[in-house]
Amino acid sequence: MITEYMDHFNNDELEYIDDYYHYRIVEFISSDDDDDDDDDDDAHEEGGGGGSTLSDDDDDFEPTHSKNDTTALEARNGKDIQGIPWEMLTFTRDNYRQTRLKQYKNFQNFPPPYPQDRYKECHEIDNGANFYDFHFNTRLVRPSIVHFQATICLLFQLLSAGDFYEQQAALRNLLWATSKHDVYLMQNYSLMHWSSLLRRGTEVLNVAKPITSTLKCPGLLSPSTQTLSRVQISTMAVKENLMVAGGFQGELVCKYINQPEIAFCAKVTTDENAITNAVDVFCSPNGAMRVIAANNDAKVRVFDTEHFSCINQFTFDWSVNNISVSPDGKLLAVLGDSDECLLADSHSGKVTGTLKGHLDYSFASAWHPGGHILATGNQDTTCRLWDIRNLSQSMAVLKGRMGAIRAVNFTTDGRFLAIAEPADFVHVFDTGSGYVKCQDIDLFGEIAGISFSPDTEALFVSVADRTYGSLLEFTRRRCHQYLDSLL
Repeated sequence: MITEYMDHFNNDELEYIDDYYHYRIVEFISSDDDDDDDDDDDAHEEGGGGGSTLSDDDDDFEPTHSKNDTTALEARNGKDIQGIPWEMLTFTRDNYRQTRLKQYKNFQNFPPPYPQDRYKECHEIDNGANFYDFHFNTRLVRPSIVHFQATICLLFQLLSAGDFYEQQAALRNLLWATSKHDVYLMQNYSLMHWSSLLRRGTEVLNVAKPITSTLKCPGLLSPSTQTLSRVQISTMAVKENLMVAGGFQGELVCKYINQPEIAFCAKVTTDENAITNAVDVFCSPNGAMRVIAANNDAKVRVFDTEHFSCINQFTFDWSVNNISVSPDGKLLAVLGDSDECLLADSHSGKVTGTLKGHLDYSFASAWHPGGHILATGNQDTTCRLWDIRNLSQSMAVLKGRMGAIRAVNFTTDGRFLAIAEPADFVHVFDTGSGYVKCQDIDLFGEIAGISFSPDTEALFVSVADRTYGSLLEFTRRRCHQYLDSLL
């Protein structure tokens, strides 16, 4: 992450986006709803709220939806997919969109301005495509993001029409779908499971209360196990039944989803600039499952998943904001506080290639399942695509609408690439068209994460906002779309 921010903000000054400001507007939110929300937030923070957002004892539960949720039918009948009551405002949605585009301030780490011809490499895009249809939006779970500075909620921005600045120190890897019915996300100090089938949210991990490892770590490089509490989650991953979370003070927490205990938790670094920026779970070339973590101390650490001992540690020249492992487990993409991205051997950490073309710090990467294409997201508002067999230049450059590219994600069949800006826009590209056909998902609020389901049938988008924070679900459009009208 950006090192200069760490010099000015202590951990106590970190605030959650959906807890900092709350403006009670009678026209939009009833006082009863506000009281319920406050109670829920307090319960999660104190570690006493646990469990489902709906009663676990309700045997007659049916997959219905609350008044604040939006179904595909309601959206087709004119309801805003996020439930924003535009008819009660003094301006239209289109007018507010134009205001946001004009007033949004994208941060630059390198001295401004960027070159005037910086977009000359960008593809001409046909953004009228529709690959994923809106299916459902729920506010029964409230995604959140941790920032270094206070954030004004969308409702206040709607009423004040004030300038909208990107929140720089927020990572966006806080949403993972393990199936089209199972999604994991961060909500305050909890990691939640959302069942899109039952429309039920359940707490899986609470890091507000003290947590302790149940496994001992004998490795020479392993951090000593500790009791941690009030871990402010900065990043997460869920794969192969293993949930991994990183924290703002260098914490690493690992928990098997089907077990109640914490398998491992510790601070992996004591560096003052210690944020765990990215975590992942991958299979090494010999088939062993590994956990990998990237930190602001310029180190990448690899752990086994038997004892969670640190088996490798690689050091780079700058803070590492993101890492991703190639499908065959042999290469690491290493991105951070540099305009260059690196490819490194996953076993030795030796740099094998340098990717040049971005103009600022990079924050996101993803590998095409074919193993030869790498996508990188940068503060310069572009996503570059690289063929690792020819690193002389990027094979394509995709431009965002107004901000940095903070999340990138391929479908498992390689057909689509989704990229997310810090707020308001998710872009879905058809890889088969050469990345020139695109669907723009236009919404309002900070984007906490994006994730395709492994079967490619669903795309989930989490929005962090005090009033309109929610989880949106989109379903893949198929040739037999007409069958949906019978359901």
